[in-house]
Amino acid sequence: MDSPRINVYGSGAEITIAANAAGLHALAEQLVGLADPELRWGYHLHLDGGVNLEEGSISLILERDDAA
Repeated sequence: MDSPRINVYGSGAEITIAANAAGLHALAEQLVGLADPELRWGYHLHLDGGVNLEEGSISLILERDDAA
């Protein structure tokens, strides 16, 4: 499998998350981790351009919000 590549970009009221298959699997694993019943409300992950996301991506925060 290729290395995960995830790119997040947006304009106006629309955000796009574009990823290769490995990137989609990595993102899915992070989301499944957030759904773990042992995690408390408010737990979140920061994904940043050039770190967990492709260079030039806008930052993305994945947050568990049990009140939503």
